[in-house]
Amino acid sequence: MDELRILLLEDTPTDAELVEYQLRKAGLVFTAQRVDTESAFRQALAVFNPDIILADYQLPAFDGLQALAIAQECSPDTPYLFVTGAMGEELAAESIKRGAADYLLKDRLARLPSAVRRVLEDKRRQRQRHEAEEKFRRIGEAVQDAIVMMTGPRISFWNTAAERIFGYTAEEALGQEVHRLITPPQARAAFEEGLPRFHATGEGPIIGKLLEVTALRKGGEEFPVELSISAALLDGQWRAIGIVRDITERKRAETALAHANRALATLSAVNRQLVHASTEDGLLRAICQTIVEQRGYRMAWVGYVRHDEDKSVDVEASAGHDDGYLDAAFVTWADSERGRSPTGRAIRAGTAQVCQDIAHDPLNLPWREAALRHGYRASIALPLRDGDGTVFGALTVYAEDANAFSPGEIELLEEMASDLAFGVRILHTRQERDLALEQARRHLAQLRDSLEDTLRTVAATVEMRDPYTAGHQKRVADLASAIAGEMGLPAEQAHAINLASIVHDLGKIKIPAEILSKPGHLTDIEYSFIKIHAQAGYDILKGINFPWPIAQMVLQHHERLDGSGYPQGLRGDAILLEARIISVADTVDAISSHRPYRPGLGVDAALAEITLQRGIGYDPEVVDACLALFRERHYALKE
Repeated sequence: MDELRILLLEDTPTDAELVEYQLRKAGLVFTAQRVDTESAFRQALAVFNPDIILADYQLPAFDGLQALAIAQECSPDTPYLFVTGAMGEELAAESIKRGAADYLLKDRLARLPSAVRRVLEDKRRQRQRHEAEEKFRRIGEAVQDAIVMMTGPRISFWNTAAERIFGYTAEEALGQEVHRLITPPQARAAFEEGLPRFHATGEGPIIGKLLEVTALRKGGEEFPVELSISAALLDGQWRAIGIVRDITERKRAETALAHANRALATLSAVNRQLVHASTEDGLLRAICQTIVEQRGYRMAWVGYVRHDEDKSVDVEASAGHDDGYLDAAFVTWADSERGRSPTGRAIRAGTAQVCQDIAHDPLNLPWREAALRHGYRASIALPLRDGDGTVFGALTVYAEDANAFSPGEIELLEEMASDLAFGVRILHTRQERDLALEQARRHLAQLRDSLEDTLRTVAATVEMRDPYTAGHQKRVADLASAIAGEMGLPAEQAHAINLASIVHDLGKIKIPAEILSKPGHLTDIEYSFIKIHAQAGYDILKGINFPWPIAQMVLQHHERLDGSGYPQGLRGDAILLEARIISVADTVDAISSHRPYRPGLGVDAALAEITLQRGIGYDPEVVDACLALFRERHYALKE
């Protein structure tokens, strides 16, 4: 216990000292202040803020009851204990009645510590209970669920949400028997039967469970609720605390969701049929059968518009419980009495038409008797449109329950009808589409061939300026393609390497012919001119939208693994694999073939060079593939 603040209202100092002595002797830790006048008493209540007041009854200027009234006024939560020399039973009873916690005679001070502890403990419990009740009240007012407490069979707590949900104000509900106020008649007997056991034990078949039951509003309307009841033992009496949630909207949503799931399952199944359909008749029959396999759909049929004198609708396919209904229906889309069925209206209006209650819809009078006999209670007709929006037919679905089509379900069924119409259009146009696709493929192949022919023509034009290296790009292309094949690269990638190789020296078109055909060794300046051809070739090709990185291959074909190449000084995997292949093929052909400044050195010298530079300047895997071509597969450079 923390240090207490004890206010002593005592005019005799020695008596106050005896009180303090007894309390300290019992181990109580406290700070005490003694006063003996009304003004000092009021000031101490305001400033000292005591935890407990120990007051004599006989005071010089005023008596203990007057002091008690002042304490109740200024500090009502502070416990007030009389410690007096004499107090009769009548006066003691009056003091307790007015709010004193207890009284004790001065000749029995030994009992004072236990009395103080008891009074303070009672006050602590009272405060905790008050805080708990206040917290419960605030929570009860804040929550959206109704909170109803029963003391016995009667309502003792009724929050704001309960007022909103049930329609009764707290004034109307408090004190009423709960089973007569909000319990439907059919459930009252079971409720009353369980009350005695609950009052005796706090137990019952619904205690501690979450239930969905029916409740009663003020106007007599029954509605679904979620109910949770717990038991609390308060003041020695079992009380039931019920939390009630109105689930009307949730139930409506569940029903709508069930309908939507039914339609969604139908839509999914229909779309599977659309994927596998090969003929129009087969598609329509499969769609109708798929629909009626869903629970609640009794019959489905597809009709196509006929532009005859009667504006008739021909049945193309049906499934489910028909039993001659469609044969006798004579459905038309004319604006007449027999054309006012959901099917006829859907075709004319181009929108879904719903009859939620066939038994009471006057527009369905011509077919009502037969429809009800076949078990149809609701129906929906959905228009089928062709590509330009013209309605060419309708899908009609019958349900076995009235009000069967929720808004979400209608939306999904509309999507299903749209998918069906699309499937029919696809089947109608599949041949034309396939023909157009084949023509497009041939055209694309022609464009690709034209592009590659253009590249080869450009390559030949470049070589015309350098007769000593004529055929070099073609030979590099053949060898690079062969290396790619030896490495197991895909054919498409090998083809891209071939194209890049054919134009890998395209940039030499920017180098003076005198330098290209110079018979002697090149000066440093001349060699620097030669080195720009990779960048120049890239600049020419970068604007062309190839399906492969042709321009980058051309740019990098003189890069080396160790970074000694040009123009960027790239290293290792920063160099495209295709460029690494072209660089090996380019080196082999360059060393083997004649140059203006020297005769050809032959294939053996070329292979020795790439072997020497394996893993240094050239990719080892590419070098190994090239060596295998010449030594194992007897590859030869083409003339």
